[in-house]
Amino acid sequence: MFDRIRSLIDRLHEVQEVNSLSDRDLDDLGMSREQVLGFLKMPRDISERVTAMGRIFGVPEVELKRDHAQWVDLLTVCGHCADRAACAHVLAKGTAAQPSDAPFCGNRDSFGTIIVNAV
Repeated sequence: MFDRIRSLIDRLHEVQEVNSLSDRDLDDLGMSREQVLGFLKMPRDISERVTAMGRIFGVPEVELKRDHAQWVDLLTVCGHCADRAACAHVLAKGTAAQPSDAPFCGNRDSFGTIIVNAV
């Protein structure tokens, strides 16, 4: 019970911090206030999930993060995914996982575009 209350208080502090950011701070982040607040609502492991799924699709982390706007889009799509259980199952396979194991992935087409653009 106390952990839940502590998490709620921590979340409220994070929201207050985001609301205190200036427009310049947000410009430096390359995100809108709504995007940052949206990220606060997402599970904490989004970055790791996108990076791991990118590896399955053959996209190195450096390529995933090369274009900031695209990275934000990848995180957003992953953060709103309704197939977290299926994703966890595929990611648990580690290096044995293949793109064909993840037909549900909302970032599937984006990963393919990143591969094409990186070549």
